[in-house]
Amino acid sequence: MKKFAAEFIGTFWLVLGGCGSAVLAANFTSEPFIGIGLVGVSLAFGLTVLTIAYALGRISGAHLNPAVTIGLWAGGRVEASTVLPYVISQILGGIAGAGVLYVIATGNGSGIGNFAANGFGEHSPGGYDMMSSFVTEFVMTFMFLIIIFGATEKDRAREGFAGIAIGLALALIHLISIPVTNTSVNPARSISQAVFVQGWALQQLWLFIAAPILGAIAGGLVYKHLLRKTEFEPEDRKE
Repeated sequence: MKKFAAEFIGTFWLVLGGCGSAVLAANFTSEPFIGIGLVGVSLAFGLTVLTIAYALGRISGAHLNPAVTIGLWAGGRVEASTVLPYVISQILGGIAGAGVLYVIATGNGSGIGNFAANGFGEHSPGGYDMMSSFVTEFVMTFMFLIIIFGATEKDRAREGFAGIAIGLALALIHLISIPVTNTSVNPARSISQAVFVQGWALQQLWLFIAAPILGAIAGGLVYKHLLRKTEFEPEDRKE
């Protein structure tokens, strides 16, 4: 239960911190101007992962993302029995984070707008089509998993720095892909916002579930068969 609680709380923080920065602070234009823009939102997502990695990583591994959990399973890092309860905990945590954000965002009498939901076509920030969006989400998640595997592989010289590498990787991913899809690479993050936006966000949600999961599986398999330096056993068996 500690692991599931850690994944719930961690994903709650990722959605509240990352999507919260996009909804509440990205385009804030009152004088003096304090909007954080694309760079600020990207950094916020990276900081949520970095902070939770050091706070709760020792408990659950701080996946915070169904695609990451599935990718780690594909790469042999976690047991199959871990996947479903982790994914459920992550989705529920994300929805809880979005719920808190909804209460805050509607507190000034305005609507929620796009609520940082992911989209393509007319709902892409840059007007990118479905193919561009799918490729972006697939490749970004693929690279994210490669970085996660490499940063967390047993190596005394790197053991204390994995959270920094992973957090910075997520920030970089957002810098690249916010203009295309608002950046998902995380089905729980996409589901949490779509639940409140409804309509088009739910209709397009399939892409932000399928592309990250497929990219994560590909990343896990590539690392396992081509890049892994040392043998490792699933985290679950270490206990």
